[in-house]
Amino acid sequence: MPVPFLDVQHLTKRFGALTLFEDISFSIAQGQKVGLIAKNGTGKSTLLAVLTGKDSADEGEIIYRNGLRIGYLEQLPHFNPTDTVLDACFNHEGNDEKILRAKQILTQLKIRELGQQMGQLSGGQQKRVALANVLLTEPDMLILDEPTNHLDLEMIEWLEGYLNRGQKTLFMVTHDRFFLDRVCNLIIELDQQRLYTYRGNYSYFLEKRQERIDNQRAEVARANNLYRTELDWMRRMPQARGHKARYREEAFYELERVAKQRIEERQIRLKASNVYIGSKIFECQYVSKSYSTNDAAKGQEHTITILKDFYYNFARFEKMGIVGSNGTGKSTFLKLLLGEVKPDSGRFDIGETVRFGYFSQEGLKFRDDQKVIDIIRDIAEYIDLGRGHHLSASQFLQYFLFTPEQQHNYVYKLSGGERRKLYLCTVLMRNPNFLILDEPTNDLDIQTLQVLENYLQDFPGCVIVVSHDRYFTDRVVDHLLVFQGNGVIKDFPGNYTQYREWLALQPQDNTGTFRKKQEEEDKKTEEKTTASHPAATDKPRKKTFKEKREFEQLERDIATLEQEKRDIEAALNSGLLSAEDLTAKSIRLPKLAEELDLKELRWLELSELL
Repeated sequence: MPVPFLDVQHLTKRFGALTLFEDISFSIAQGQKVGLIAKNGTGKSTLLAVLTGKDSADEGEIIYRNGLRIGYLEQLPHFNPTDTVLDACFNHEGNDEKILRAKQILTQLKIRELGQQMGQLSGGQQKRVALANVLLTEPDMLILDEPTNHLDLEMIEWLEGYLNRGQKTLFMVTHDRFFLDRVCNLIIELDQQRLYTYRGNYSYFLEKRQERIDNQRAEVARANNLYRTELDWMRRMPQARGHKARYREEAFYELERVAKQRIEERQIRLKASNVYIGSKIFECQYVSKSYSTNDAAKGQEHTITILKDFYYNFARFEKMGIVGSNGTGKSTFLKLLLGEVKPDSGRFDIGETVRFGYFSQEGLKFRDDQKVIDIIRDIAEYIDLGRGHHLSASQFLQYFLFTPEQQHNYVYKLSGGERRKLYLCTVLMRNPNFLILDEPTNDLDIQTLQVLENYLQDFPGCVIVVSHDRYFTDRVVDHLLVFQGNGVIKDFPGNYTQYREWLALQPQDNTGTFRKKQEEEDKKTEEKTTASHPAATDKPRKKTFKEKREFEQLERDIATLEQEKRDIEAALNSGLLSAEDLTAKSIRLPKLAEELDLKELRWLELSELL
């Protein structure tokens, strides 16, 4: 039998009159990878905070196995701004072996300057350092709040592989459905203050949840029929409510409760049929953009190229996805298109009928004393759907899962995810015909993502989406721009899954990194199928003699490659290279980075063996 790591009994948490969860119980055994699913504002992050002692419950017990070490990734981690990246990872107590391991994990998460102060990092970079910190502590159990936020697609795929190696025990909140499907073997759903458990991955959860909803609908339909009969009796026989019929009155109110309960399933699709956009959208005419950054630690200036003589003519009704590693210029491209950043050369020729709606990563600041409905009504009282049909501000909010009660809440009562959803509604309520969405899936719950996906599929205008959510991208876009760095952009006619399938067919020397990840993914799927109930006695095996030699050689190779990388970067920044040398080193640098990634990934695999 699996060893129980965590047992939660009859847990209740309230904020004033609001009950987040009530009398919930569940347990997590060794080796289980559990995903928690719930709507925004229902207490997911609060539950994790309660489990880790950052917050307290009103009632109930939380029982961990004695001596269990917990690693907790908060949704918004906090650091001393003067600490270096390395200090933040080890609390000033790192030895040489730990530092080498930290360097490999941080490199996978695209954090390369270990001496940089935390206060100089963006919020996304700080989240990645916090994730590295949790992984480096090698806890018995990981509790992760939105671990894929601020990770690019390559990082997410690396994290999937990392979490699936060995018998790690995991409890996490994430809205990344591919990640849930590939990592988790048990799903817990928090719905209307009740907990439902599904012993499988996300695909299994979808199937069994639909069965539950169908059964619930049938129960509600039966209750409605009885309710109508009982209501007629109550109206005709008021005098019968005295003594013998008391039980029937009580049964009536129970039937009323069941018949009126809300099942938050949105089957309708919003069709903004009045949106008009002309045949001319925008033409990106040989645009170039680069900028310089200063490395204070090395006293060097580095030039980053975003676009290089880039041409593209955007088609009417096109739904484009933009993918690529962090730092390759995806968000900068959007700001160039919107005119917020000026190109170094070239221009954007935008059609006269185009009305942009821009959803940025930074979001929108609301006043805490504003009500949700007032914020939307300040933009418009209704959306014109065409053909004489209108959708009021309240109906629009309800479509995006703000109940009538929530619409009259003040902003200060909203969770982070609810504020993000409200910001999305302010963008869409302006009725644009060209939507530009920069990481729209961050902090939105799965139900809201499903509504947004339906909205975008039916949207009769143009859409550009920058997103690391592979499931969302597959459902929404039909075309990709792949930002590969150094101004290299691949134009691919298909969604992200189709792009991956195409990459798998390419020659090994061009896409070795991808091939290796695909092989790992296939192996991981096989392991999950054959080991759904891991034994409590499973332990990492010891390195073979050959693997020990390989591990030692990898350490030497990594050090050599990193030195070569530093030398190339210094040469490129020196301004002293001939045109021939400049070209050769520019070609070598991305290949070198790929080689480093492969060796570091293998080093991490071997480092987990005894």
